[in-house]
Amino acid sequence: MRALTFVPGGKGTLEVREVPDPEPRQGELLVQGLALGICGTDRELEQGDYGWPPPGEERLIIGHESLGRVLRAPDGSAFSPGDLVVGVVRRPDPEPCGACRRGEFDMCRNGRYTERGIKELDGFGSERWTIEAAYAVRVDPALDTLGVLVEPASVVAKAWEQIERIGARAWFEPRTLLVTGAGPIGLLAALFGRQRGLETHVLDRSPPGLKSSLVEELGGIYHSSSTLEDFQQAKPDIIIECTGAGQLVIDSLTTTAAVGIVCLCGLAPGGRAHRVDAGVINRDIVLENDVVFGTVNANLRHFRAAAEALARADRGWLERLITRRVPLTRALEAFEPAKDVKAVIDLTA
Repeated sequence: MRALTFVPGGKGTLEVREVPDPEPRQGELLVQGLALGICGTDRELEQGDYGWPPPGEERLIIGHESLGRVLRAPDGSAFSPGDLVVGVVRRPDPEPCGACRRGEFDMCRNGRYTERGIKELDGFGSERWTIEAAYAVRVDPALDTLGVLVEPASVVAKAWEQIERIGARAWFEPRTLLVTGAGPIGLLAALFGRQRGLETHVLDRSPPGLKSSLVEELGGIYHSSSTLEDFQQAKPDIIIECTGAGQLVIDSLTTTAAVGIVCLCGLAPGGRAHRVDAGVINRDIVLENDVVFGTVNANLRHFRAAAEALARADRGWLERLITRRVPLTRALEAFEPAKDVKAVIDLTA
């Protein structure tokens, strides 16, 4: 079968090549790959920034944003041939920490977890793949190929779960949300905010166009800007920071209303210094009982919550998030810089 593979740490090694067909082990599903979403993590892997092959192997099949159709399911599983499924990305480490032992492997404490398409486990970028039934999530058939959005939506579902847990420390009835960044994670965060009935603002440096239209279709308010100046007076109750831009991260810490919550989802590149008044940040967070936290990855329950949230969303809106589809034969095009919202590889073409 064809698969999209690379040598971890080797820039320029990504290519489509023939690999052996997978053989499901006991308790595993055999799945026909349908679509593969490409994100910033995949582009960093392609550039050789990091990545770990399976033990004893040189190459790794890339891809963690999956969608497939079950070809064969083990007896007694909750799945049947024809089901649409996505795969959970992370697995607990073989010598589990306390979190992994309790099923909270997205919060692994010792770093010895593995991840499909990233760390020591082949990913989903192939014409067929296998997955343990316990780590597969069924997708509403009505979503069809849009089910490929479940993995990025799972990251957002986890962020919202944590926001709501933190809010439960006291009376919590937020009214306003600010999302910084209108990439896939930011737009999905806005979708989840609107599903919760919040007044939702999205800030992105892109001029009015597709991104602003997507926000406005949700009933949100789009701000074409690279600063938080518009929010110095009417401060939001919640900020979900999805850009990783250093100055926005810093400014977010002092731009929430009292007892506000800042969730950091973006990753900032190192090597750039910013002037920071640590005293102002300290006083603002302490005197207003604010909370700042980071989140990454997702658990099985977050994938399920994401699949449910997407099933409730407007299909036409979700379709507009996917701005580029390329066949597997031209898969490398999905890694080229472009003004996409979301690039997806069709694994059947």
